[in-house]
Amino acid sequence: MKIVVLDGYCENPGDLSWQALQELGDELVVYDRTPANDAVIAERIREATAVFTNKTPLSRTVLEGSQTLKFIGVLATGYNVVDVEAAKEIGIVVTNIPTYGTDSVAQMAIALLLEVCHHVGAHNEAVQRGEWAHNADWSFWKYPLIELAGKTMGIIGLGRIGQRTAQIARALNMRVIANDAFVSEAGQAVATYVDRDTLFAQSDVIVLHCPLFPDTQGLVNAETIAKMKDGVILINNSRGPLIIEADLAQALKSGKVGAAALDVVSTEPIREDNPLLGLPNCLITPHISWAPKEARQRLMDIAVDNLRQFLQGKPINVVNQ
Repeated sequence: MKIVVLDGYCENPGDLSWQALQELGDELVVYDRTPANDAVIAERIREATAVFTNKTPLSRTVLEGSQTLKFIGVLATGYNVVDVEAAKEIGIVVTNIPTYGTDSVAQMAIALLLEVCHHVGAHNEAVQRGEWAHNADWSFWKYPLIELAGKTMGIIGLGRIGQRTAQIARALNMRVIANDAFVSEAGQAVATYVDRDTLFAQSDVIVLHCPLFPDTQGLVNAETIAKMKDGVILINNSRGPLIIEADLAQALKSGKVGAAALDVVSTEPIREDNPLLGLPNCLITPHISWAPKEARQRLMDIAVDNLRQFLQGKPINVVNQ
């Protein structure tokens, strides 16, 4: 059996091993990157029984042209890069990684928030430039500093990651409210459920931890921003298209949104004309919430197990049943 990984570099830039996957087949071919070109993709998966992809698209054209493909493993939770309906019609099983980075993503959400509150990086750079050594006072700060205790965090999306973020926020003595389509006992243990308008109106900090669905796409826009507190802090390390970026940029410039810290944007890699670039109160990191080695190892382990279970006739984490 031939196994192909179409874009393995981000998952494994060299600090993990593909050995466990290799052991499941006769041949393993790992490409660091594959262009989003149907002809190139079709050639690379030719004669493959199992294919793994993270962001390389697998279209109906590619799937219908394959004579051997039986299994697609998406190296992520989201699986919109695969035409799952076409795969189902053809009889190709598609699996994903439902949960692997709960702690890493929640940790990054809080890291983004704390950076907004304390500007640790900027103050370190100031010290390294000699500003402290030549300062007349024993202490100085270049930005207003923010204490979170007593403030309200509103979390949109109170699944596993949202709940973990809520737990950390509560440890910081924050009040936590949340909005989610589903109310759970686990969620009620860490937050108070409210409707979105209440969340927008009461939150000092808004954290997006929701999936990208039709009703969440563009949920942060000019209309909803107007409902928020003046000076609100916005954190998004979920999905870039949750935000209308031009509207957020305007709100950041006016001060309606005091600061934003984002690990995701609408198009990745970020476009040079993204309206959020260059704004002093907007922090952007290159989609790294998922990337700690521990989280990527869990992802690798689950991906291998997905294929192993499929080969044993007991497929798990199937998204196109």
